Amino acid sequence: MKPSPIRSLSPWFAVALMAAAPAAAAVDRVDVEKSRVTATFRQMNVPVEGRFTSFRGTIRFDPRNAAAASARIEIDTASFDLGAPEYNDELHKPEWFDTLHHPKATFESSSVVALGPDRFEARGKLTLKDKTRDVQIPFTQRSEAGARVYEGELPISRKAYSIGSAEWDDTLEDQVIVKFRIITTR
Repeated sequence: MKPSPIRSLSPWFAVALMAAAPAAAAVDRVDVEKSRVTATFRQMNVPVEGRFTSFRGTIRFDPRNAAAASARIEIDTASFDLGAPEYNDELHKPEWFDTLHHPKATFESSSVVALGPDRFEARGKLTLKDKTRDVQIPFTQRSEAGARVYEGELPISRKAYSIGSAEWDDTLEDQVIVKFRIITTR
């Protein structure tokens, strides 16, 4: 019996389809040693900056196909460092980050759109203290020394995430600017 031409062509057809399909972006891991995530706020109109020292994440990104991109970043809230142990300890309390009950803040993208050359916007959900909000994060992306570099900033409302009690409203502004320089490796 002679083999069916369809059956004998099907492996070649599958190979041709795979070759024609756009390659999926590889998953990159955040290089924490080289990356930086900070939060800046104003207390009595004086800017104060702290740094998150422990975070992790994965990013799938191809600048030629931003629509297929995805990201998940997880930050250990107890790692926020204002440079003084007594301030850092205060931030662990329930009125601030409540790190015992809410040890992580997470960002999970739902889409990425191109805004121009090397400029993009990630849209997704930011969860902090069990409160999830939709956010849009403008960022730039470039290659540097064989790694990918993502930089941007996100203004958030501390009140929207129940950070700081009402007694702080006279001395602490609501807006917090989260800045990041994320470097990824394969």
